[in-house]
Amino acid sequence: MIAVAAAVVFAATACTSSADKPVASPPAPPVTTTSPAGGTATPTPVAAGLRRFYSQHLSWHSCYGHGFRCATMTVPLDYTHPDGPTLAVAVTMRPATGSRRGALIVNPGGPGASGIDFAQQCLACFAAFTQHYDLASFDPRGVARTRPVRCLSPSELDAFFDLPPYPTTAAQRAELIAGDKKFVAGCLRRNGSYLSHIGTIDSARDMDVFRALLGDSKLTYYGASYGTYLGAKYAQLFPTRIRALVLDGAVDPAQDNLTGAAVQARGFEVDLDDFLRNCAGTGSCPVGNTYADAQRGFNQLQARIAAHPEQVGSRRLGPAEFIGGVAQGMYAVSEWHDLRIALDEAENGDGSGVLAFFDQLVERNKDGSYSNLQEAFNAISCIDRQSPKDLSAYDASVQAHQKESPHFAAPIIYPSYVCALWPVPPVEQAHPVSAPGAPPILVIGTTHDPATPYSWAQALAAQVHGRLLTREGSGHTAYLSGNDCIVRYVDAYVLSLRLPAAGARCS
Repeated sequence: MIAVAAAVVFAATACTSSADKPVASPPAPPVTTTSPAGGTATPTPVAAGLRRFYSQHLSWHSCYGHGFRCATMTVPLDYTHPDGPTLAVAVTMRPATGSRRGALIVNPGGPGASGIDFAQQCLACFAAFTQHYDLASFDPRGVARTRPVRCLSPSELDAFFDLPPYPTTAAQRAELIAGDKKFVAGCLRRNGSYLSHIGTIDSARDMDVFRALLGDSKLTYYGASYGTYLGAKYAQLFPTRIRALVLDGAVDPAQDNLTGAAVQARGFEVDLDDFLRNCAGTGSCPVGNTYADAQRGFNQLQARIAAHPEQVGSRRLGPAEFIGGVAQGMYAVSEWHDLRIALDEAENGDGSGVLAFFDQLVERNKDGSYSNLQEAFNAISCIDRQSPKDLSAYDASVQAHQKESPHFAAPIIYPSYVCALWPVPPVEQAHPVSAPGAPPILVIGTTHDPATPYSWAQALAAQVHGRLLTREGSGHTAYLSGNDCIVRYVDAYVLSLRLPAAGARCS
């Protein structure tokens, strides 16, 4: 997801229906792995102190319709002290409709997005697997139904998201820092020591308990966006407990938060450029019908809204909401039509369409409440990997990347101030992931992915010695976009463990 004002979000994933997805073999000759195709086998040995968690009984009950069941899984709050306090993790599962081979656990990323919501809302996305695999997920630590991190009231979040996205004066910088300090203080006051135990490395440990309780000796997993970081951490911890791992829209775990923000800013800049070219080519682009005119018109609209925010009911479309709303439109090419309409409305003084895109980005509900996506995102991101503590490092990074990412360097990099001010040290330092003994892992990258740039997929595939599958195009993640070529490769890998040929590409 993207950083907006003081809220950073790495990658939300859109659910595209896969009801018509083919299940045929991929178009290129596959390579067959030697991992077992089934999901149930002999139990995996676990440490004595953890046996009670791996052997617990889950009390499933019907929930949400469509055959889903829900339960609560108990895990140690701190895996180094398994006899200490515990945490209740919300889990869901829809049993396979035919002969069961195992479970497919899915995660949409964020960090901070609900896995339970993802599984339920995206049931059709995984239709190729649901005959033989349970569709399963969980809300990671600090997220949604699993002891959610909360930091500010809804009205305070409104103000937080409205902080200056392009602080150019001392007063604006002071306003941004003060807003971030208020957010951090609220998180610490409301959550206390719990903030030390919500890192993705521990959610990966939770996922291993969940795998075992579903009856599988090895994990079958699809992770989108930051869900690839969860998958990578699982591979780091449990490389020999993997059956199939699909990491779609990869995050590079070797980059710290500040470095990653700068790379992501460039990714969004590239996709904005793609959008403006596409918009101009339609002949009805509200900001200009040549590429040069569209660039100029977009910049003029952005500057006008920064100087004179547009009133939308009791709210406003200001500079932070504008660039955040535009960024949300970059996640899927299918959104570009509606984004053009929203920009046309904004040109005529009606900012409601762009503000609706922004609300989708930050998961603001119509009643003014928020999911805890943004609060969880910051809380998890700030302890997953290190960030510089000196605020001047962020100023220097913006200056270094402003020319190549004029629209996104500041609003993506400056929100990382939150992590510079974070009171809890990171649980890990950024480092390449190593997964010795793991079977082949499928890593997918999209060449013009705004939120998880293609270079990250290349890096992660090299780290885990995985097979890189490339989608050429724009938009965030590949499998959920419904690209037939990507779908055939992924389906063959998950169902039959057949990998794409080296260098496979889809357009």
